[in-house]
Amino acid sequence: MSVAMVNAEAVRKRFGRLEVLKGITLEVQPGEVMCLLGPSGSGKSTFLRCINHLEKIHSGRLSVDGELVGYRQMGDRLHELRESEIARKRAEIGMVFQNFNLFPHMTALENVTCAPIRVKKVAREQARERARVLLGSVGLADKIDAYPAQLSGGQQQRVAIARALAMEPKLMLFDEPTSALDPELVGEVLGVMKQLAGDGMTMIVVTHEIGFAREVADTVVFMDAGVVVESGKPADVLSEPRHERTRAFLSNVL
Repeated sequence: MSVAMVNAEAVRKRFGRLEVLKGITLEVQPGEVMCLLGPSGSGKSTFLRCINHLEKIHSGRLSVDGELVGYRQMGDRLHELRESEIARKRAEIGMVFQNFNLFPHMTALENVTCAPIRVKKVAREQARERARVLLGSVGLADKIDAYPAQLSGGQQQRVAIARALAMEPKLMLFDEPTSALDPELVGEVLGVMKQLAGDGMTMIVVTHEIGFAREVADTVVFMDAGVVVESGKPADVLSEPRHERTRAFLSNVL
């Protein structure tokens, strides 16, 4: 049996008195694409940020590829890892944000090469060659010297995807990657994500793109108010949801 790429067991997270995650339990297998659906404030993005320890969980257990996220178990207690160890583990997980987060003073090529050179100590020319290949693979071979301000939103998001892939991650997290895009630019980003899924990349995608979830996801999870309401194959959850809350959500977004 292969080890789950992501294993969450009764994960809870709160901000002050507000409990945002109320015992999330789920698994993502290697090569699986999981889409997280749900209304704003349901905890989807927070859960994604817990997976790479951008947010600390308050209870439960969360592991990636068989190793606890952000902690080491010693006896029956968990001890938080040093920041350097957390950063090293975080480098194995690619994350694409809603608002691109590119460095505005760097070209597309420089944005993609920055982390491999600084974090993984990859030789500059090797990193540049890999970046050219990645930018070509997302359809931006002719934009390597362009700055973010010279690119459309869809092009910027594709640079962000190439930047995440440059670290050769074992897992990719997408936090509503198309929600900041004009409708006509959504397709070009989803196309790159479909290609990644076809190549066998393990992906967790927070999205409102129901068509993408139906076509690409192996598993669809519907979350509301910090809990998993239901999960299953796209055809089941999206076409024949069991829970009234899921039916109400889908009737509003479809």
